[in-house]
Amino acid sequence: MGLFGSDAGHGAADGGALNAQAASNRIHLSHARFKTKEKPGTYRGVTSAAPFDPLRDLIVFTDLDGTLLDHATYSYAPAQPTLDRLRRFQIPLVLASSKTASEMVALRSALGFQNCPIICENGAGLLEAGVAPSTDDAPYREIRAALSLLPTELQHFEGFGDMDLARLIAVTGLTAQDAQNAALRQFSEPGLWSGDDVSLDRFLRVLRSKGLHARRGGRFLTISHGATKAQQMARTVAMLDKRITIALGDAPNDAEMLAAADYAIILPNDRGAPVSVPSGPRQIVEADAPGPDGWNQALGALLTQLGVPETEKTGGT
Repeated sequence: MGLFGSDAGHGAADGGALNAQAASNRIHLSHARFKTKEKPGTYRGVTSAAPFDPLRDLIVFTDLDGTLLDHATYSYAPAQPTLDRLRRFQIPLVLASSKTASEMVALRSALGFQNCPIICENGAGLLEAGVAPSTDDAPYREIRAALSLLPTELQHFEGFGDMDLARLIAVTGLTAQDAQNAALRQFSEPGLWSGDDVSLDRFLRVLRSKGLHARRGGRFLTISHGATKAQQMARTVAMLDKRITIALGDAPNDAEMLAAADYAIILPNDRGAPVSVPSGPRQIVEADAPGPDGWNQALGALLTQLGVPETEKTGGT
């Protein structure tokens, strides 16, 4: 059996600014063909002895909310054509999100990529294919304990652990079952900040002194012990023996993953701080639309540019 079985059951708080070289390589797919800042074939994982084969070497990493999933409805339906194309040619799609493993397992199966790993809780965890989510929440309990000891004047962070189910449903827009899965955290604590910017700066400094880090996503500020999506992306690439990476995201907590990819696709984000990607990717692409519509169009165009067919050849010569 190939990578995809037949049993589909259906960032940092302050992103870095683009430097001049990265900005010159940023394009809108509807306006220009792809340009490169490296010589053809000089991908990070490819040597002249082993030229690039898109069907063998590609792997795709994607954020969820506001990227593959619509921010309001959580639907991925508009992305279905490109999802089907990835499955058709067995190109791995690795979900990378602030969501918990319990939330992401069902979605991975519904998408048909259940034999791919999951990067969960903003990179704090990596769940390999075929492995059930763990119930060990010791890192999460450490975070909650540290937050409870903060000075009163910094108690402006409302974490998921502070919310009852009704409140969690209200702030996330999730169903009751999905909200319960979102609360099953192991490595990180997302939440809402209600204080001013001065207090936020002090809050972040105090967290760093305790070995904790904050990353801002499309909706929430997430506290963790510091592992990133980019670090888990590197582990996954080595695990699956892939060499060319595409990453898609829309928020500052995606910046490190996007910067570490060969191709970075940035989705518009009208709900929070935009993502800035420092130099690093071979190509930075800006999608024209947010969510699954932009995801489908931008990734589909990039796959075509990289030589991935749209359909399999059937019969004839």
